[in-house]
Order: sequence, then C-alpha cells, then structure tokens
Amino acid sequence: MAAKSTPRKPNLDSVTTINEDGSHYALHPADVRGRFTRWRRIVGFLLLAIYVSLPWIPINGQPAVFFDLAERRFHLLGLTFVTEDLWIAFFLLTGLGFGLFYVTSLAGRLWCGWTCPYTVFLEHIYRRIERWIDGDATARRKLDAAPWDNEKIAKRALKHGLFLIVSALIAHIFLSYFVSLPRLYDYMQQSPLANAKAFGIVTFLTLALYGSFAFFREQFCIILCPYGRIQSALTDDNTMVIGYDAARGEPRGKASDPNNGDCINCSRCVQVCPTGIDIRNGLQLECIGCAACVDACDEIMEKVDRPKGLVRYDSYNGLRGEKTRIIRPRVILYTLFLIVGALVVFSFVSGLHTAGVEVTRLVGQPYYVADDGVRNQFELRMFTKRNEETTFTVKVVDAPDGLTLSGLEETITIPPQSEVTRPFFALVPVDKFTGKFTLKLEVTIQPGDYTIDNEAAFIGPSVYLLREQLDAKKKAAAESK
Repeated sequence: MAAKSTPRKPNLDSVTTINEDGSHYALHPADVRGRFTRWRRIVGFLLLAIYVSLPWIPINGQPAVFFDLAERRFHLLGLTFVTEDLWIAFFLLTGLGFGLFYVTSLAGRLWCGWTCPYTVFLEHIYRRIERWIDGDATARRKLDAAPWDNEKIAKRALKHGLFLIVSALIAHIFLSYFVSLPRLYDYMQQSPLANAKAFGIVTFLTLALYGSFAFFREQFCIILCPYGRIQSALTDDNTMVIGYDAARGEPRGKASDPNNGDCINCSRCVQVCPTGIDIRNGLQLECIGCAACVDACDEIMEKVDRPKGLVRYDSYNGLRGEKTRIIRPRVILYTLFLIVGALVVFSFVSGLHTAGVEVTRLVGQPYYVADDGVRNQFELRMFTKRNEETTFTVKVVDAPDGLTLSGLEETITIPPQSEVTRPFFALVPVDKFTGKFTLKLEVTIQPGDYTIDNEAAFIGPSVYLLREQLDAKKKAAAESK
C-alpha cells in the first residue's frame, strides 16, 4: 500500500508512523536549529569521516581497520590478530554490549540519536539530500500529494538516483574493510562475473541500504531494532532522558493568558521529531534521544520570552523537582562488568606477540617402534604477523638421553605476514626409553629476541614389553651367531 503523508495525532496507543488502516505514514520532519542540532551534526560528520578514512589510514603497513578474511588476519589500529586470537572477540562484543547498557542507564538512548550508524546515514546524508531536492517539510508533503507531472518525476528521479549512488558508495566502503582498497579497485576494473561473490555482496548491500533509507527509514528503529524495546529495562527514574516538564508547561494554551503554563501548544516539538512522537506524552520506545525537540522548544521559548528547558535532557526525578542519583546499583554492576572486560582485554593485548608457534601431534599411528628406537611424529606450525622476515630458532630442552629430531631445521626463516608448517620425527633409542614424557621445545624468535615454549606428549609402548622385545631380539641375534 502506498505511503500516506496526512498527519496523524501522536498518541500512546499505536506506533506513530502507522496509520489506522495499517499503511505507513510518510514522515517529513521539519528543519530545526540549535546547539544540540549543531553538535549532533558535527558528531555525525566526524563519524562519517572516520568511516570513510579508516581503510585509507596505514598503521604498521596495514589499514587501520582491515578484516582480511582471505588470509584470516584481522588488523585493528596497529594490532594484528589471527584465528587463534578470536576468543577475544567475545570480550570485545560483550564489552560493547555492557558499554551500551552503561550509557543507556546514565543517558538513555544517546547512542541512537547521536552515534548509531543508521541514524548518522539517515539524518546526515539521505535526509539532507531529500531536503536539498524536495525542499522543507511543507514542500515535501506538498510534493507527495501532487500529481505526477514533469517536475515531480524529475525530482523523484534525481533524488532516488542520488540515493542509489550513495548506497553503492557506502556498500563499497564497507567491502573495503574486508578486501582492502587496492583489491577492491582491481575488482571494480574487472567484469562482475570475475568476482561474483564480491559483486553480489555489494549489490545486496546497495539495494538493502537504498530500500531502508529511501522507504523504510524510521521503521527500522521502531520495528526491527531491539534496542528501543529493551530501554525500559535499562533505564529508571534517575536516567537522563529527553523529557517534558509538565509541572511548568501545563495547562497548555496561548502565551497571552497568564493562567496557562509555558507550553503554548504549538506542536513544534512534534513537527521536528524524526520518529513523529509527541515528547509531552512521556518517554516512548520511538524516541531516539536526538534532542531535536529540545532545540525546537528552546527556539519557541525565546520567541515568547520564556525560559528555555521546558523540554530538556533530565531524569524523571529531575523533572519532578527531585534529586537525581547518578550512582545506583545498576550503574555499579555495569561498571564492574566493564572493568572486568577491560582487564581481560588489556592483559591479552599486553601479552600479544607478533609471531607464534604451535606444536601438535600428526594424525595417524600414535607411535612407531623400529630397530633404532621409538618414534613420534609431530608438526610445528609457525606464523608471523610482521611485515618483515621472521626467524625461528628451535631448541629441545629437558630432553631424555639420546633424543634426536629429524626433518626440522634448527633455524627457519619465513616471509612477512605468512605461516608455514614443518612435520618432524622425534626418536628415542629403545634402551633409553623409560615411558611417556613431555617433549619441550623452546623457540626463539627474531627480531625481538623473545622465546615461546611449546609442549607435546611423547608416547610409546609399555616399557616392560619393550624390554622383553629387546631382550628377545638380542637373544635371537646371539643364537643366530
């Protein structure tokens, strides 16, 4: 069903952008000026600049953020992680989650209105394009209701064409975080079929972004994003949210009537809201904490010569004239979770090496008994995250008498950003084998001159049976002479 643009009265009984017949009400927020709008625009443009710039900024020979799926290496602000390091992602993700809970418990949905990528793209790119082409809110609603003449067709074609171009640019930048800019540039010069997977991803992202920001818009925040629905569990009466001072504003009416409150019922706060709610009805799941209504109300208060702050950032306790408690149980709990997560991440990163080794037993026969002794087969895996050649010097420590290694050089040099494996045998003479023991390897890595210890179990048959077999062979050899 086609979207409608007939304004409907915001209420608490239904979602604001859904009409009574179930159709989508096309929302056209009015323009607003003010300190919060200005700072939010600065933050939005800064975040957009960071998003575009990160794949271009080199740190230690790699982009600042580069998830190299082909080589299974992940570069983050100068640190390089390999697949063995991915367990730290659990703490990073949970840390982000608890960080979001922490911010929400203190300042409500500040993330949604100021830094959420969806909001940043919608408010600072797509809606600015729409305002530039279609005009202000009144002109946009008028254009929606106008017949399809040449002017409307031209404006719609230009707007949606730019929407598609911007969506494609955002999708290509996103892909560059995974394939690198040089490789992405090579892909763009080749046939789409030559890189069908990458082309398919970009096409899907472009269409998804275009559909979301051209048509779905605020419905994503209201319907799909779970964050708005759990905010009631994360906030309380001490959380800083955007609220309406009812004690000061009621009863609403003309400014000329001294019996009325400060709210003149101009509905300016509703007109500028990007989700179409009336903040005077209280905190609602659609509110993203963008402060557009704060700037709009302050502007009206200046015109009617009344104090600003009728709609403001405040807690519900503050709006009622009570004291706001910043430190409370949920804040303490979230703080403890953040500290624990930060300590885990810090301890891991501080001990992170730029190269590593790992010794494992090869799959197959666990051991082999030959005339010269008991053999075990292992594999030594070496990798380096550096952009230079790395040398590994292997040494056996605390070895039993007679232990020898074959197939493994003492010094191994591998190329930058690479990984190699070396299968090798460990042999213990039969008369020196005294049972299962731990094979200990000390690997010195250059440059850096640090060592990494690795261990693996050396196993064999029962020593008693082995001695019997050895004695039987000796007896047979003596008798044959």
